[in-house]
Amino acid sequence: MRQIILDTETTGIDPSHGHRLIEIGCLELINRRLTGKSFHQYFNPERVVEDEAIAVHGLTNAFLADKPLFASHVDDFLAFVKGAELIIHNAPFDVGFINSEMALLDRGLGVITDYCTVLDTLVMARARHPGQKNNLDALARRYGADQRDRTYHGALLDSEILADVYLGMTGGQVGLALGGEEFGDDGERRAEGPRRLSAGRIPLPVIRATPEEMARHQAKLAVLDKAAGGSSLWRNFDPV
Repeated sequence: MRQIILDTETTGIDPSHGHRLIEIGCLELINRRLTGKSFHQYFNPERVVEDEAIAVHGLTNAFLADKPLFASHVDDFLAFVKGAELIIHNAPFDVGFINSEMALLDRGLGVITDYCTVLDTLVMARARHPGQKNNLDALARRYGADQRDRTYHGALLDSEILADVYLGMTGGQVGLALGGEEFGDDGERRAEGPRRLSAGRIPLPVIRATPEEMARHQAKLAVLDKAAGGSSLWRNFDPV
């Protein structure tokens, strides 16, 4: 499963008012593991960045003046996200700006959902935490992903935080292998079959879960069921 965590920064809040994209930051997840692959680029928006926007992301007109145009990197960006599921917080905002930039090129590129699917973590968070603050800052605190300095919001930094938040909201554990399977950092299976004890090694004792531990286990399964929208795969594995 290939997913791309994506965030953008812009000159303002509405592309229909002429505002433009100035930064895209993307991180690749495969089988719920960060692979280390990323796409990150600043863009010259060919217009003035609003002061209110600079106060949020710190990207000044002087800093962006020598940056490339979106047109020069659109093909690389589309190649990076093609076939993946984009994970975006408040997706209509970022998708709206990306689609606007693609349309301005007049190359018949279509819209971003012609290349990949989109999952909005804001919608997910509102369903999971109704009546609570669900912006990225609040979710970062809630899921313990708020250790980074966010004096300014940056697309790549926010993508890193969103990756932690998304994994936390959808179960927390990553790269867990059952039945002796082992996975590398790229998510590929490295070995199969049950692990065997070395010759002469004393078998480890089996420590069974207490009733209290089983109750916490069932509570965790309920969280996973809700995230999966039904019975999660973990229901297929009965505790010993």
